[in-house]
Amino acid sequence: MKERITKNGIDYVLVGDYYIPDLKLSEKKHPIGKYGRIHREYLKENNPALFNDLVLSCQLWTYLADINEQAQERLQVIISQMQKAESVTEEIKENEQWEWIQRMNSIFNRAEEIIIKEIICT
Repeated sequence: MKERITKNGIDYVLVGDYYIPDLKLSEKKHPIGKYGRIHREYLKENNPALFNDLVLSCQLWTYLADINEQAQERLQVIISQMQKAESVTEEIKENEQWEWIQRMNSIFNRAEEIIIKEIICT
C-alpha cells in the first residue's frame, strides 16, 4: 500500500490500515486583543453554532481581530464624547491630577461597559 495517495484533489495519508485525509487549516492567527478574547468566550457559551461555523470556515481569528478593532475605535469615540460632555480637560489634568485620574477612570469604565453591551455581547 502506498504511504500517500491523492483522490479528488485531497491528499490521504496511510495510518494503520486506513487512509485519513491530510487536511491542514490555512487560518493565520491574528492578535485578537482583550475584546476579541471576551467575544470568543461569549460565542463559546452563548452562540456555539456561530463559533463552530467560524472555526470550521477558518475565519475565527480574523473575525475576532475585527471585533477587537471595532471595539477599540468605538471606545475611543465614546471616551472623547464623555470627556467633552463632562468637561474633563487638560487644564484639570495639569492642576488637579487625582481628580482627573478619578474622572477618566470613571469615563473609561462606563465606556467599556457600553462597548461590551453594544459590540462584544451581541
